Amino acid sequence: MRSPRPYSPQAGPAAQSLTERRKAATQLDIARAACELFGEHGPDGTTAEDIAHRAGVALRTFYRYFRNKQEAVAPLLAGGGDAWRALLAEEDPATPLAQALDRAVTRSLSDLQSIEEGLEVTRGLLRAAATDEALRGVWYRVNQDSEERLVPVIARLAGPDADPLEIRLLAAAATDSIRIALELWSATDAPTSGPGSPAEIALRCLHALTGAMPLLRPSD
Repeated sequence: MRSPRPYSPQAGPAAQSLTERRKAATQLDIARAACELFGEHGPDGTTAEDIAHRAGVALRTFYRYFRNKQEAVAPLLAGGGDAWRALLAEEDPATPLAQALDRAVTRSLSDLQSIEEGLEVTRGLLRAAATDEALRGVWYRVNQDSEERLVPVIARLAGPDADPLEIRLLAAAATDSIRIALELWSATDAPTSGPGSPAEIALRCLHALTGAMPLLRPSD
């Protein structure tokens, strides 16, 4: 789950070398160019050469980072998941886990201008993915990666005595809640905030999928 906001839960800017930051910036430039062109011409009407030209890089540079044109959007799609995990990681472990999840989901899909613009990018990509199998594959892979990276974040908040199975289930449910919300929302013309928005749908999904999970029950 703009221009999805780029961030990494694995290493902050201070931990990245100058070379790594330059590589990340180039990847994002290519990803933005791909999103723009997909929005203008669709995946079928866009070539890797088109994307490289729009991004201002050589075609060999494009293929240094991405195997094909659909893969080029992965950094932007992954940015949404990175952002919401980072928000959840900011929560105090003393905070009830259900409350921490609700707050992180809401904040990550709120109606700030930068997020609104990114959500519209996501909507366009998901609409294109409906008829492009390779683009759908990128979307599913990004969500799978996000789920795996969410596990240690939830484990820290849940505490050392939490059941690893419940942690995995919660990571899957939380990730799917945002994924399903974005997919449903993208098929409509609903606004980015209020009823029918990604945040509203995601919370409904989250509560439906996690309501019976012991990990979220208040401790006695």
